Amino acid sequence: MSTMADVARSAGVSVATVSHVLNGTRPVLPHTRQAVLDAVEALGYTPNSLARSLVTSRTRSIGLAVSAISNPYFTEILQGVEAAALEAGYSLLIADPHDDPEHELKVVQLLHERRVDGMIVAPSAEPGDLVAYLRRQAVPAVLLDRVLEPAGPGQGSFDQVCAENAGPMAELVTHLASLGHRRIGLVAGLPGLSTTSERIAGYRQGLAAAGLDADDELVVSGSSEATGAERATAALLALPGAPTALVTANNAMTIGALRALRERGLSVPGDIALACFDDFAWADLFAPRLTAIAQPSREMGARSVRVLLERLAAPDREARTVRLPCAFVHRASCGCPEPRPADTGSSMQSTSQSEKGTTP
Repeated sequence: MSTMADVARSAGVSVATVSHVLNGTRPVLPHTRQAVLDAVEALGYTPNSLARSLVTSRTRSIGLAVSAISNPYFTEILQGVEAAALEAGYSLLIADPHDDPEHELKVVQLLHERRVDGMIVAPSAEPGDLVAYLRRQAVPAVLLDRVLEPAGPGQGSFDQVCAENAGPMAELVTHLASLGHRRIGLVAGLPGLSTTSERIAGYRQGLAAAGLDADDELVVSGSSEATGAERATAALLALPGAPTALVTANNAMTIGALRALRERGLSVPGDIALACFDDFAWADLFAPRLTAIAQPSREMGARSVRVLLERLAAPDREARTVRLPCAFVHRASCGCPEPRPADTGSSMQSTSQSEKGTTP
């Protein structure tokens, strides 16, 4: 196995120069750098990552804490994170916090003990202990998908990457209202999550834009998972004035709502219209195909890596929140005629991408 000394002899430079080239710790003349890289390739030299981390205080690794196993939505985000990290030469350590605050803190501590250079975390509905730990330990971190309210002065800050929520949800509601629906139910997510509160706000904005009064009994929590959504949908259907249209606030809850409708022998859209926040791989396999808001999940994952690397390069820069646009995917479950194949998925972009400085 070749060593750094072998590379130095082959390139005609010192071992220190080889180290500077490989670790980026000092500028090296272009021709010298190329000679070192040529020697590395010719000898098949593989740098010792552990030794390099001791020199640079960097492990070139990123910790990712998202509920990737329990929530299929995060699987696509994970793919975006992984691809961007690999492209930048970083390895990825993954932990699943299961959306449980106690377990969340434990896995983040374990990732930190592995000396990751920074973390990407999708906070739970009760992230107080997580946030306190990240701030106390001064861990470079990007909050993913779920954002926090700005903190007070001196409380520290985090970069945040998420999708637009309120505007796209309002689009779903106004579209259903344009089809004549006046009783539009919402199966909302887990209380405490920013995605839940923002989508509820968008639902109400959509009602207001359509000239409809908000009715609190038409908003029920599905707890962001299928079983909870099944119960929530059953509760909506049992109302004296049951909704004629239903909006589900994430992909897992869409499955639960469909189960509840099937158990009652209700057809979509014949008996009730359905639209969902979160497009997913099999949404166009249902009959009818599901009208949905498609989130840029892979791009969110990739962007979170880039934002984290920018933070590592400039630790003192102002924190910012990056919001990415969603797309309205018009299919037939809302009660419209089935779009032509050329029209499917080509529908309007929701809100435009924005970046703004914030302190969560």
